[in-house]
Amino acid sequence: MLLSAARIFFVIALFQLSLYGQDGGREIFNGKDLSGWKGNPELWSVEEGCITGRTTAEKPLKFNTFLVWEAGQVGNFDLEFDYKIGDAGNSGIQYRSQVLNEADFIVGGYQADIDASLKFAGINYEEKGRGILAQRGQRVSIDQAGMKTSESFGDGAELGKAIQAGQWNHYRVVADGVRLSHYINGKLMSEVIDHQQSKAAAAGVLAFQIHVGPPMKIQFKNIRLKELAAK
Repeated sequence: MLLSAARIFFVIALFQLSLYGQDGGREIFNGKDLSGWKGNPELWSVEEGCITGRTTAEKPLKFNTFLVWEAGQVGNFDLEFDYKIGDAGNSGIQYRSQVLNEADFIVGGYQADIDASLKFAGINYEEKGRGILAQRGQRVSIDQAGMKTSESFGDGAELGKAIQAGQWNHYRVVADGVRLSHYINGKLMSEVIDHQQSKAAAAGVLAFQIHVGPPMKIQFKNIRLKELAAK
């Protein structure tokens, strides 16, 4: 029994090392409070060791708002986290983004999308910018003039089946030079190669979103950031 337990522990340890890329990555949420993060305290809290965003029918949102990581801007990185969203609502993580309104915590820029309906989860959406840059299953190249060339690497609906509604899912966002890749549960969901220098962002803040719409609850944990060499 002792040998069996040791083997199980070893397998779990290897899985965690692989899943969270601990070769130089760092945890950016302490699991206890929102130290290092800033947002509307009426909407964001820590519950069950998770960053938790919650809206209610009594106080509906008038605009999308965000919880911003305060430790500075990041450019090239490999970010991993687990998320769980309830049976309604939309969320996501902003990256290489800019704070447009500090008082209301409004942020614009690239977003790795999350939604309860699984229609948008995994896509690349530019908040306050160019809108949807790549749907699930698409690799989109954007040239200097803003023209898009799209190729399909998978069926969006089929890829969506890898995402577990109402359960914990693992998200990975890799921003490496002009290439922006979104993975959920180990599967590539969308990819953008952004050469439009007038619109593309090389660095910016990270931030989690709460979206206007029906009452919702979103949770995040195991948030690990590994910064990559500049290109």
